[in-house]
This record gives sequence, structure tokens and C-alpha cells, in this order.
Amino acid sequence: MKFRLILSVIIFSFCSNAFAQNSEDLKRQRDALSREIESLNRSLQQTSSSKRLSLKQINELNAQIRLRQRKIGTMNSEIKILDNEISDNTNSIRSLQSQLNKLKEEYAGMVLFAFRNQSAYSKLTFVFAAKDFNQGYKRLKYLQQFSEYRKKQVKSIQETQQDLGLKIVELDHSKKEKATMLKAQERERRIQLKAKANQAKVLSTLTKQESQYNQELSRKRAESQRLQRNIQAAITREVDAARKAAEAENKATPGSKPVASGSSVLNATPEAAKLSADFLDNRGRLPWPVASSGGIVEGFGIHTVGVNVKSENNGVNIQTAPGAAVRAIFSGEVSKIFSIGSTKVVMIIHGEYFSVYANLRAVSVSEGQKVAIKQTLGSVATDAFDGTTQVHLEIWKGGTPTNPEVWLAR
Repeated sequence: MKFRLILSVIIFSFCSNAFAQNSEDLKRQRDALSREIESLNRSLQQTSSSKRLSLKQINELNAQIRLRQRKIGTMNSEIKILDNEISDNTNSIRSLQSQLNKLKEEYAGMVLFAFRNQSAYSKLTFVFAAKDFNQGYKRLKYLQQFSEYRKKQVKSIQETQQDLGLKIVELDHSKKEKATMLKAQERERRIQLKAKANQAKVLSTLTKQESQYNQELSRKRAESQRLQRNIQAAITREVDAARKAAEAENKATPGSKPVASGSSVLNATPEAAKLSADFLDNRGRLPWPVASSGGIVEGFGIHTVGVNVKSENNGVNIQTAPGAAVRAIFSGEVSKIFSIGSTKVVMIIHGEYFSVYANLRAVSVSEGQKVAIKQTLGSVATDAFDGTTQVHLEIWKGGTPTNPEVWLAR
């Protein structure tokens, strides 16, 4: 029985630690989502005074709804963990209560036996009634061990009662925490319903003003095309320069390996190859280009807003605070700085990889400059048209754009 008690305590402790760890992770995720939602909410409040509804505002509204849905899902997971904790605590209380009852029954039997044999005469009679000295000695040792075991039983009862009390307190705490979480989740659901109603209203407006948004989309598409042309030109320039350097190295060193084809020539030097490998090794762990944000409001790829309004994005748009510092997501060298309209673009080379930071109001680095991870590159611009503040990030491997979202830390 003692073995079962110890085993059950060990198993419960292990499960409790696992639940606590998962619960803490989920709480951190929920808090992070709350911060992103609040940041987006502030942005939407600032831009709601604008009489002109823009695609960026619609994207921010849609992003807020997605984030709130994720938050509700996270809260569901937390409630499930609390349910498991409540179930485990309830089972543990039943087990401890059963063990306590058995310990008390055993102790009551021992007390009754001791009461019947409490006189010194009875004990001496029990010892001297032995057939020989050997048996008498064993009977004497038995009486001593019986006394010690009674003391241990008392201690076991006290410890089990203490464990039982702790588990009852934990159970009560879990039930209160679950009740609080359910209320918070219901509040989030009500807010989500209002947000979806607002979304439907906005999409209705979008349908009525489709021609206006198509004009905005045409302007946005033209800016995007200019951005892509500049990026492609800069990448081509870097590849050509790397190829020429590699060819010159081959001429100077007979018997060298042939020059690599395509953008892989950017890894021709050991330093560049290591930088590429380090960049790749940090996939999913790169820091965000802004310290705080409302999350990604427009993702990578082709998107449909409303019924017929479509846009394509080679990167991600991240909502942030006006004037926020934009920082490098990895160490490298500033390859190119250029302008798109009234905003600046910084492009950094990381071996065969490139990171592009667009919609900057001002730039604090220069071409050819070495930059460290998280080093400030400039500050983000706020769109005068709709009041939104978003930094645009792209990540390229050679001449191919990749989804930045899978590179950034969650």
C-alpha cells in the first residue's frame, strides 16, 4: 500500500508539472495575442476617424478577428487543461481518502491489540512463554518492532491527511480558475460577434465602393511592381558581382572548383556560406522587424477582400505603432537602399538570402554597411491616405520570394 501511495504521488506530480508547463505556455500565448489585438484595436481607433475606408484598414480588421479567434482557441485549450487538473485532483482526493481510511482501520486494530496487551505482565508472559531462548528473543524484537510500526502508522496518517488537505485546496483553486476562464471566454465571444458584424458592414461598403478599391489596388500594385523590380535588380547585381569574384579567384588559383550556377554563387566564399547556413538554421526563430506589433495584417500570397478585390503579396505587412523603429532580423550587409514614392526601402544580404524592409519614413544605415541582428535600420512610415502604420517585410532566397511568416519566431 505504501508503494502504491508513493507511486501515485510520483505520477501525479509528473502530470501536474506537465500541466503547469502547458498551462504557462498557453497563458503566454494568450497574453501575446491580447497585446496584438490591443495594438490593432488602437490602430483601428486612430484610423476610424478617416472618412475613407482603405484596404489596409480592412486587412487590420480581418487580422483582429483572426487573432481573437486564436485567443478563444487558446482559452479552450486552457479550459481543457483545467478540466484535466480538476479530474486528476478529484481522483487523487478519492485515492488519498481511501488510503487514509485503510490506514485508520489498520491503526485501530493495532490500538485494540495493544490495549488488550497493555500490561507489562502480559508482555513478559508473551516473551517467557517461548519454547526456547531463540524464540523468546524474536518475540521481544517483535514487540519492539510493533511499537515502532505504530509510530510510523501515526506519521503516515498525518502525512496522508496533509496531502489530502493540499489536494482539496488545489481542486478548489482549479474550479475557481475555470469559472474565471469561462467568463473571460464568453466575453471574448461577445466581442468577436460584434467584430464580425462590423466586418460584414465593412465588406458591404467595400462591395458598394468596389471601383474605388480597385483604383487603390492599382496604385498598390504599381508600387509593388516597382518594389519587385528594384529587388530583382539588386539581387542580379549581387549575383553578377559574386560570379565575377569567383571567376577571378578561379583564374588566380588553377584547379579550383567550377563557378556555381544561379544564386548559389552567393555562397562562394566561406563567410557567405556560413552566413547562409546560420540564416537557414534560424528558420522559425528570427526576431520580428519591430519590437511590438499588432501582428501580421496581410500575409504572403494571393488574397481576396470582399468579392472581386484581389491582391498579391510577396511578403507580409506587420502593423506597428507610428514612428516605431524597424530593425534587422539577422546580421548581414546593407545591399541596397532605394525609394518607393515617399518611403524608403532597405535590403540586406545574408549570404544567399535577402531581407527587405519597406515603408520606412527614414533610414539610419547606408549601403555596404555591416549590420547586426536587431540593429535599427530606420523608422516606419504612417500612410497619409488612411492613417495606417505597417512595415512590409520580404525574405528572398536568391531570386525567389519565400513566406516570411515561417521564418519569424511565433
